Amino acid sequence: MSGAALGIEIVFGFFLALFLLHRYGDFKKQHRLVIIATLLAWYLCFLIVFILPLDVSTTIYNRCKLAVNSSPPDSNNNGTYTTPAPRYWEQCCLFSLSSYYRKQKCFKPWSYIPDGIMPIFWRVVYWTSQFLTWILLPFMQSYARSGGFSITGKIKTALIENAIYYGTYLLIFGAFLIYVAVNPHFNLQWNQLQTIGIAAANTWGLFLLVLLLGYGLVEIPRSHWNGAKRGYLLMKTYFKAAKLMTEKADAEENLEDVMEEVRKVNESIKYNHPLRKCIDTILKKCPTEYQERMGRNMDDYEDFEEKQNSYPSEKSLVKLHKQVIYSVQRHRRTQVQWQILLEQAFYLEDVAKNETSATRQFVHTFQSQEPENRIVQYFYTPTVEWYWECLLRPWFCRILAIVLAAFSIIVVWSECTFFSTSPVLSLFAVFIQLAERTYNYIYIEMACFLTIFFLSICVYSTVFRIRVFNYYYLASHHQTDAYSLLFSGMLFCRLTPPLCLNFLGLTHMDSSISHKNTQVTAYTSIMGSMRVLSFIADGFYIYYPMLVVILCIATYFSLGTRCLNLLGFQQFMGDSEMTSDLIDEGKELIRREKRKRQRQEEGENRRREWKERYGNREDSTRNRNVHTDQKESSFSEPSTNRPLSKYTRSNGKTERDRIELLQDAEPLDFNADTITDDPLESDSGRYQPGGRYLSMSRSRIFDDV
Repeated sequence: MSGAALGIEIVFGFFLALFLLHRYGDFKKQHRLVIIATLLAWYLCFLIVFILPLDVSTTIYNRCKLAVNSSPPDSNNNGTYTTPAPRYWEQCCLFSLSSYYRKQKCFKPWSYIPDGIMPIFWRVVYWTSQFLTWILLPFMQSYARSGGFSITGKIKTALIENAIYYGTYLLIFGAFLIYVAVNPHFNLQWNQLQTIGIAAANTWGLFLLVLLLGYGLVEIPRSHWNGAKRGYLLMKTYFKAAKLMTEKADAEENLEDVMEEVRKVNESIKYNHPLRKCIDTILKKCPTEYQERMGRNMDDYEDFEEKQNSYPSEKSLVKLHKQVIYSVQRHRRTQVQWQILLEQAFYLEDVAKNETSATRQFVHTFQSQEPENRIVQYFYTPTVEWYWECLLRPWFCRILAIVLAAFSIIVVWSECTFFSTSPVLSLFAVFIQLAERTYNYIYIEMACFLTIFFLSICVYSTVFRIRVFNYYYLASHHQTDAYSLLFSGMLFCRLTPPLCLNFLGLTHMDSSISHKNTQVTAYTSIMGSMRVLSFIADGFYIYYPMLVVILCIATYFSLGTRCLNLLGFQQFMGDSEMTSDLIDEGKELIRREKRKRQRQEEGENRRREWKERYGNREDSTRNRNVHTDQKESSFSEPSTNRPLSKYTRSNGKTERDRIELLQDAEPLDFNADTITDDPLESDSGRYQPGGRYLSMSRSRIFDDV
């Protein structure tokens, strides 16, 4: 049963990491090494979070076994009792009774992991994650962002970009080793040096962890509370639409500029130039319409002359290749995000309209473009959707926000008081110690899992939300670039170990916090004793987490948002004039897109209607013509061709009417260039290639219906 629990955690962590990576990454277009490295980094972090509660329950059981198997009070070495004989036998009786009671209560938990497995597991997981975050992932970031045309060129560029990064760490580590070797007061061994390296990595991670945790503890409950306000969500969606339209226009302009440079280089470097392969590689990364346009304007039969023209260097082509990759990815991301934001805005407007519906059935303005599951359609009917969206969902969001706010208050209180062991003020430590007395392992694992899961959500959700201009941005719906995916894997691997140590400190499972000579968890044994660096163990690890109170207050009053707004970065603030202007602009953009989509649907419905109406007439006319041909073929007189001409003209007119009406998608899209000045063509009613009748007025298109 213990192996089953560990196996379930391993499988669940893998599928969770795979699901999130599928949502943010693109398995088809991105490199396999990028996908595998990011998946491995996320998977290892989820494993640490999910399996740590099992380590806690196993440690509590091992403590119980040690207490049961411990020796009773005994005499000293001189043969005399340390206590009087009656008192000694009384202690022995009490010890026997307590041992018997513990033996009855100390049963093996269902998720017990045998000795020797967890230390090996934690050692492999921890050092693999550290190798990823400090060595492999930074190198792969530079490799993925490089514009080289060969593997060797990309590796060379990655090594040059990471030379300063790696050199700084080597310089600090080398200076520390020299200082330890010269100073006679230090006698450090390899295990102590290893512990110092782990402490340095955890210190850096704890510094970033508290910053992200302070933001998530306030923002997550507040976002769910605001999710119950339909007007607030709709206004924020309008605000996002205005900002995204600006970014979308900027991305389109940037793409046009880069494609213009590619066009010039493509025209200057001909087919027999040595750098033509580089140009072909760049053209493959361009959008399809630009490739076709450049392919039509290229003359492959013109040779290049090295003396007459100045050609770009390979270094400049590498830079251009890098710009093409970045601009194309950014343009595609903004296009997808714009469509998603439109769907969200339309849905929120539908919710606002359906709140006052008397039929209590949810009516959509536009049908979903993606086919829905039949099972979902069967259970999630319009009536169920109306009750959920208009009545139940706001209350559910409010209740969930209150529960999350209570968890946040408990976390803040425990972060400020977990160093107190007598009395125990950390609420998480109180809960675990109460369960430890009764050896309720299921309650221990559930309490540990909920605690570390909530801490992980507060930290990891902030990682998914933050955006550093356009260099780091995790965009859903497969729109995240390789650089951002690898950077998120680095952050996860650096934040997870200090997050787990902070959790063990909150629950007093860390001996450096509880100051008890008891068995520690296997995870703590891998981290080593922080007593080697007392100023970190007794100072930074204890008092720095208290900073979360100040960060929560700053997040509650939106101080960061106000500072960014003052610096010129537009943020959503209800009392700002700029925010009101952007909301009005976004509302107009959504209204314009809504009218455009309505016209498109009307055109499609008109096509479908005319196809259904004229399809039967066309079939009957075709059958009539076939019958006439068979009848006229039995006669040899030329005068019998007149009825055939009559039916043929009728068929031609019907065919022309059907084609004209089917191709008329937009009544407002009138093209005056299709009208010619030839009176013969105008009188004959000939069908033009542009799909327009020259003899028919646009205002009388339905006169013959």
